[in-house]
Amino acid sequence: MASISASLPPPLLLSGRKSLLATIRKLPFSPPRDIRNRIGIGFRVKASGQSSESSTDLSVVKSVQNVWENSEDRIGIIGLGFAAVVALWASLNIVTAIDKLPVIPNALELVGILFSTWFTYRYLLFKPDREELSEIIKKTISNILGQ
Repeated sequence: MASISASLPPPLLLSGRKSLLATIRKLPFSPPRDIRNRIGIGFRVKASGQSSESSTDLSVVKSVQNVWENSEDRIGIIGLGFAAVVALWASLNIVTAIDKLPVIPNALELVGILFSTWFTYRYLLFKPDREELSEIIKKTISNILGQ
C-alpha cells in the first residue's frame, strides 16, 4: 500500500499552484453591529407574495385536518393507517425476496426504465402535458379527500 501511494503524483492543489480559493476576491461584507458579536450570521428574508406550491401544500394539510375532525369513525381511520404500514412492510419484504431471484430483477429494471421513459415523454416533456398531469393530481386528491 505504501509503495502504491508513493508512486502517485501529488494533488494539483498542493503542487505549487495557488489554490482556487486564494484567487477569489473577498467581497466586502459587514454585518449589523448586533450580529457581529454573535457566532453565526443571520439573514432576513421578506416574502413578496404567496407561492402556489405552499398554498397547495397548506390546502392539502387543511383538508386532511378537516377529514380527521369531521370523521365519526376515527378508529377505522387509525386501522386504515395501520393497514397501510403493514402493507408497506409486506411489499418491501416481497421486493427483497424477488430481488434475490436471478433473472426477474433485470426484467423488472427494464420495465421500470421503459415506463419511466414513457411517463417522461407523456407528462413531463411539454408544458400542456405537465398542466394536464397537475390537473389529474389535483382531481385525484380531491376525490380521495371527498371534496
